[in-house]
Amino acid sequence: MASATEDPVLERYFKGHKAAITSLDFSPNGKQLATASWDTFLMLWNFKPHARAYRYVGHKDVVTSVQFSPHGNLLASASRDRTVRLWIPDKRGKFSEFKAHTAPVRSVDFSADGQFLATASEDKSIKVWSMYRQRFLYSLYRHTHWVRCAKFSPDGRLIVSCSEDKTIKIWDTTNKQCVNNFSDSVGFANFVDFNPSGTCIASAGSDQTVKVWDVRVNKLLQHYQVHSGGVNCISFHPSGNYLITASSDGTLKILDLLEGRLIYTLQGHTGPVFTVSFSKGGELFASGGADTQVLLWRTNFDELPYKGLNKRNLKRLHFDSPPHLLDIYPRTPHPHEEKVETVETTETSGRTLPDKGEEACGYFLNPSLLSPECSPTTTKKKTEDISDLPCESQRSIPLAVTDALEHIMEQLNVLTQTVSILEQRLTLTEDKLKDCLENQQKLFSAVQQKS
Repeated sequence: MASATEDPVLERYFKGHKAAITSLDFSPNGKQLATASWDTFLMLWNFKPHARAYRYVGHKDVVTSVQFSPHGNLLASASRDRTVRLWIPDKRGKFSEFKAHTAPVRSVDFSADGQFLATASEDKSIKVWSMYRQRFLYSLYRHTHWVRCAKFSPDGRLIVSCSEDKTIKIWDTTNKQCVNNFSDSVGFANFVDFNPSGTCIASAGSDQTVKVWDVRVNKLLQHYQVHSGGVNCISFHPSGNYLITASSDGTLKILDLLEGRLIYTLQGHTGPVFTVSFSKGGELFASGGADTQVLLWRTNFDELPYKGLNKRNLKRLHFDSPPHLLDIYPRTPHPHEEKVETVETTETSGRTLPDKGEEACGYFLNPSLLSPECSPTTTKKKTEDISDLPCESQRSIPLAVTDALEHIMEQLNVLTQTVSILEQRLTLTEDKLKDCLENQQKLFSAVQQKS
């Protein structure tokens, strides 16, 4: 059996958000972690012991995506309030706001040189912004349904996007044209990204699959079916040899792309996992989900000689029957109710958090994800300290359930329409049959009269 230092280990956790974690990103220097949540806040966590965490208030609805700029001097966020914001990641958190999308914005992504920002929205468009001038540049329209994610290639010449129209599109940023199209008849991709070399893209599927495509020859290279729930997010290790996945089945899985194998299943969250990301150097990765927690893991396995790792794992890899032998649970105590660092709240827009719980609930499309603090009977409460935040005993309905219910409603609508059409056809058939019988009767009567 491998020693503990060779396997991923849960280092610490951060608890400060009041609802599901939707997105997270490491700063380029690896000393900070930014997180976004359904609670409408961004939080900036410092890895130094006893350092303060900052909460950025301003978005008026769920924050769906967050990312550091390549130089670490800006933080971009997207929200269901239809805006994109740029924050300065310090105590003050001063921001600027972009308004061009006409529907909720699902993702933000900086180009590698930091000059451009790509945003994807439910208005079916991808928009590209200039960071130097901080203004809108152009839109990309070809998707026929909500766009969930858009990412630049490492060289900035391409953008990959995925949509609920079940397509993944590759765009040329020079001529603003769609140059490639990957389609899937089963499900749609929740998340998509380029590998570090820019030769491949990987997609996280709502149909529980992870797919890796070669964009040079337009070919599906690898197809993983290792999760029992929809895959919500993926992150490439900087080496390009590994891919980590986050799923609604509550697990993280690490795939060895060179061998095409599942090598680790990580258990730590108590509900669907919505986001995961490697640090820029690959020595750490972080994950977040419906349990409102952010878990910070040390990678470890990337330090081993590759052949040794592969040989060690060869006999204990399983694709079909979870949990497999490499299931990893947190080795640290992982206490949810332990008191941790205090939080400084940064309100930069002049907007204050609603005093009454029922008003706060109005900011959410799914109030059931909020903690019990946000109930109409709740008394006035403002949180400045993480020790006030909800504990593990509080329950929330996972986003996956909401999505499933919405899907069921759509299917019921289709069935209702189908029944309605069948009824109309049946009525028409009855009318025609009645006409035929009347004509037959007339003919019969005419024949009798002649005879």
